[in-house]
Amino acid sequence: MYYSSIAIIALIVHLIINNEAFRSVSNTKENSIRLKYRNYLISLTVFFIADAVWGLFYDYGWVVLTYIDTWLFFISMSVSVFLWCRAAVAFTANRDGSGKILAYSGIFILAFQVAVLFINLFTPVVFKFTPDKEYEALPARYIALLMQMVLFLATAVYAFVIALGSQGEKKRHYRTEGFSSFIMAVFILLQMFFPLMPFYSLGCLFGVCLIHAFIYKDKDIEYRVKIAAANRKAYKDGLTGIRNKLAYLETLAEIETDLESGALKEYAVAVFDLNGLKIINDKLGHAEGDRFIKLASQLICDHYRHSPVFRIGGDEFVAVLRGDDYLARDEIEAAFRKTVDENNKTGQVVVASGIAVYDPELDENYNDVFKRADELMYIRKQELKKVLA
Repeated sequence: MYYSSIAIIALIVHLIINNEAFRSVSNTKENSIRLKYRNYLISLTVFFIADAVWGLFYDYGWVVLTYIDTWLFFISMSVSVFLWCRAAVAFTANRDGSGKILAYSGIFILAFQVAVLFINLFTPVVFKFTPDKEYEALPARYIALLMQMVLFLATAVYAFVIALGSQGEKKRHYRTEGFSSFIMAVFILLQMFFPLMPFYSLGCLFGVCLIHAFIYKDKDIEYRVKIAAANRKAYKDGLTGIRNKLAYLETLAEIETDLESGALKEYAVAVFDLNGLKIINDKLGHAEGDRFIKLASQLICDHYRHSPVFRIGGDEFVAVLRGDDYLARDEIEAAFRKTVDENNKTGQVVVASGIAVYDPELDENYNDVFKRADELMYIRKQELKKVLA
């Protein structure tokens, strides 16, 4: 039970600290390193389970089950070494000869382990059980562990050398990878001399704890920042810099969800349309038309400062009012209309607007509110044109 208890603790800690890393991500170039590291962690999970179960089977003297689990133990160990090499080389982004040697070494160790375990079915070369049900380690086991120890030492040197030519956060990351590999090499050495102690599991646990604390958390923050930046770019209108139609559609979905859950009880929709854009484009060119669209966007945002403003068409804008802007909607709309009326007289940018308030007794969904606001906007648009007639 002592052997299994250590392996079980290692498994539990492993699952807790790497909870985020286990989550599935899309198979893209940006996620390549995360996926390789995730695969390594999954193989390590299988190894921890095999190690924990081995102790239980061995304590109860279930030789057949212990034999099968010993197979799984060595296979999962070798697979984790192979996947560790892939992740380490991908992390350093080094494509030189040394990186390729490490990658191929991982494949060689896996192939060697599979081969000697197959031979072990007929002639014991890796391990055997005595008539007294005692586990006995044989030469091929020591050769496999020795190769792994050398590989992890080589990985440590590889990471430390790259760290010498790096600076700042990268330098710290490469050093951590080096220390993690060195720790694994030390615990493999201990495992070689003490076959019935779970030193290999402890080495794996200490290694992934180091990586999680000093590398993965930094990488996860960096990844989240990139995703947030990509989302902002995806939701931003290229011309005006305000939210685009994609952001608008997501906001509509949020509104419907919040209404159903009761989190949102009141909101208003303001619809805007730039007057005379076609005339401006035809007479002054599209560059001047784009300038007017930007001016219209700025005019709307200046008045509806605390509400999300979206460009949903060429000269069409929408603002969704909640909170303070919802409570002050009449004052804001009056001030906006006053500014537009002045602009209409002086030949500056003119934006027609209409606003409607959500009424649960009238409106089945957001589109009903939008239609009423759009109709009011159209009426306002005609009024503004009559002033110039």
